[in-house]
Amino acid sequence: MTDKNIGFIGLGVMGQSMAEHILAAGFNVRVFNRTKQKASALVEKGAVWCDSVADLAAASDVIITMVGYPADVEEVFIGPAGILENAPAGALVIDMTTSEPALAEKLWEDGRHKHIRVLDAPVSGGDIGARNATLSIMVGGAPDDFHRALPIFKTMGTHIVHQGKAGNGQHTKMANQIAIASTMISVCESISYAKRAGLDPETVLESIGQGAAASWSLNNLGPKMIQGDDAPGFFIQHFVKDMGIALSAAEAMGMKTPGLGLAYTLYKQMENQGAGLKGTQALFHLFA
Repeated sequence: MTDKNIGFIGLGVMGQSMAEHILAAGFNVRVFNRTKQKASALVEKGAVWCDSVADLAAASDVIITMVGYPADVEEVFIGPAGILENAPAGALVIDMTTSEPALAEKLWEDGRHKHIRVLDAPVSGGDIGARNATLSIMVGGAPDDFHRALPIFKTMGTHIVHQGKAGNGQHTKMANQIAIASTMISVCESISYAKRAGLDPETVLESIGQGAAASWSLNNLGPKMIQGDDAPGFFIQHFVKDMGIALSAAEAMGMKTPGLGLAYTLYKQMENQGAGLKGTQALFHLFA
C-alpha cells in the first residue's frame, strides 16, 4: 500500500520537527494543532492546515499523533469528532505520544473493530533527536502495520525497533524513562560534586563523558546544567507524567522501583515550585 497523505496532530517541541521531516521526504502532510499559530512555519513549507481532527483524519492514509497526556490521546482518538470515527477503513494511526500501555491496547482493539490499524510508537531523543531525525522509536502493534509505517518512521528516527504486540511500545518507553530517571539524579550529583571540589565541571565532563559513566543525559544535558540553560528539550511536567505512568505500571506488576520513586518525588517538587515548563536538566537547581 502506498501511503502519501499523512496527517500529523500535535506540533509541540518535538512534533514540529517530526512533521517537518515527513514533509521534506515528499509526503503530503496535513496538520492540526490546538494552537493554529504553531503550524504556520509548516504551512509555509507546504503542509496543509486542517480545521479539525475529523477533517484531517478523513483525508489521510496515515494519521500520527504526538500530544501531551493520555487524556489528550483519548480526546483525539475517541468520540464523534475523533480519529476512529472519521478515518477511512484501512487507515493506519500511529500514536507517538508517551502514554499508558493499557490505553494503547484499548485503541488497537477499538481500531480493529472499525477496520483501522493502530500502532503505539513513543520516541526517545528529545528535541535534539527530533531536529536531527535521530529519534529512537519503540513500536507496538501488528508486524504488517510496523512494516507499512517504516518508511515514515525512517524520516524521523535512526533506531526503529518493533517491540511486539500493541502496548509494548509504551512498555518499552516506560523502561526507557525508568533508566533516565535515576540517571538524571546521578548526573546532577556528579556535576554538583565536581563544582564543590573546586573542579572545572566542563573539563570534568571531557573525562567522564567518554568513560564508563558516559550517557546521553550526561553528555547532552550536563553542559546545559553547567551553563544554567533550562530551555526545554523535554518538559519537566511531561517527565512527571511519564514517571507517574511507569510507577503505576510497575506497581500493577508487583515491582519495586525505588530509584524511579525518588526521581518522581524530586521532579514533582520542581513542578510544584512552578518549573513544569522548564527542561528536565533544571533538576540541577535542587543540587547546586
